[in-house]
Amino acid sequence: MSSSTVLPGLIRHFPSTPLSSKASSLPPPIPFLPASRTTTTTTSSRRLFHPRPTTTTPRRRPHPAEHPRPRAAAAAALSTTTPSSLALPSMNAIRTTIAENLGGPAHALAPSDSQFSLDAVPDLTGKVAVVTGGSEGIGYGCTHTLLSHNVAKLFIISQSADIVSHALAAIRAELGAAAAARVEWLPCDLSDWDAAADTATQIARRTPRLDILICNAARGIMTAQRAPTNGVDLHMAVNHVGHSVVTSHLLPLLKRTAAEGRFVRVVHLGSNLHELAPADTRFESVEELNRDLGPNAQYARSKLAAILYARYLAAHLRAEHPNVLVNASFPGIVDTRQTNEHIHEAYPLGGYGMSVLAAPFKKSAMQGAVSTMYAATATERSGEYVCPPAIVEKGSEMSGDRELGERLMRLTRELVAEKTREASVEQGCPFKDY
Repeated sequence: MSSSTVLPGLIRHFPSTPLSSKASSLPPPIPFLPASRTTTTTTSSRRLFHPRPTTTTPRRRPHPAEHPRPRAAAAAALSTTTPSSLALPSMNAIRTTIAENLGGPAHALAPSDSQFSLDAVPDLTGKVAVVTGGSEGIGYGCTHTLLSHNVAKLFIISQSADIVSHALAAIRAELGAAAAARVEWLPCDLSDWDAAADTATQIARRTPRLDILICNAARGIMTAQRAPTNGVDLHMAVNHVGHSVVTSHLLPLLKRTAAEGRFVRVVHLGSNLHELAPADTRFESVEELNRDLGPNAQYARSKLAAILYARYLAAHLRAEHPNVLVNASFPGIVDTRQTNEHIHEAYPLGGYGMSVLAAPFKKSAMQGAVSTMYAATATERSGEYVCPPAIVEKGSEMSGDRELGERLMRLTRELVAEKTREASVEQGCPFKDY
């Protein structure tokens, strides 16, 4: 699966206040319809507090120098009375929003120092990569790019044999049989954490090195459900915990590869929709995770967790393993099954705003891979949130809350230990996240 979303970039560049969980359960917004806000002062209220004088003293006409022209006066009043949250976005902010979210020529609107393209991916000869959900959507865009730039071995972790078969057929047709032969598929449902650990362990046994790990697979904007193997919210079980299990089991191999003196890179796909995570998110209990927040907020919280985990891991690895770079990325609005089909599971009618009305503006799967490929092959920084094409964004205030990240990972460790005790803890292999 892929990791595309609705157009939440407007939330950052057109400031707003956090939504409640009730509000976030509304159908996804149509792109480029920011809410308008106006403030008015009625004539009657002005008269109530400023009555006209009752004397007949003649009124002196002010000299032009004493009375600014109406437009200038209005502009001055607006600049001093309009809250910053109501200020209009700058042209640069608008250009950045378009570049980050939309397809076609939109990337050209990004600042010159934030440009990147798939053609700029360096030669990957001799390198080994893992991509979860690498057989379709954004994941396939990453897979295709890695293979076309000569990656030596590529492991795809996904669920559907049929989808993988179609992906390999496309690779053979476009890149040749030799490229397809460098791909190895491992079936895995990431909501099953025992299976996730076993899959990662198999990879570690089959390759002496690992240079790139892209955690792309995700449950999209869908209704709240529980993972059958552990009873935890399916969004969190797949989008965060499953990927943290895979990452932690591959981390020793990543560290050994980095010890050769070259960068290895880990990328967790986030989303600008993380800014819609409920303001009361604490990551303190499984009961909190299992609250039904509505499709948007359920997804948003899991993507907040993905960004927090990337920053958590980067912070804890920086001192002793500076060559292990961990970042989060946002792909933009991408033409995938999530935005075309899965959205209708949550919004049978409202989903047409995303699947049909937004269709002309979406990025292709290859365009959707650009920011992730920058983070996976080119950046030399860690702990960042990369938006298309290679724009480093701050993200929401919560996404940079280190204490919240620590609580998230404390809860993650407790959940994995509890739910996989027989297969891990009792076998002398407690879950370690860095």
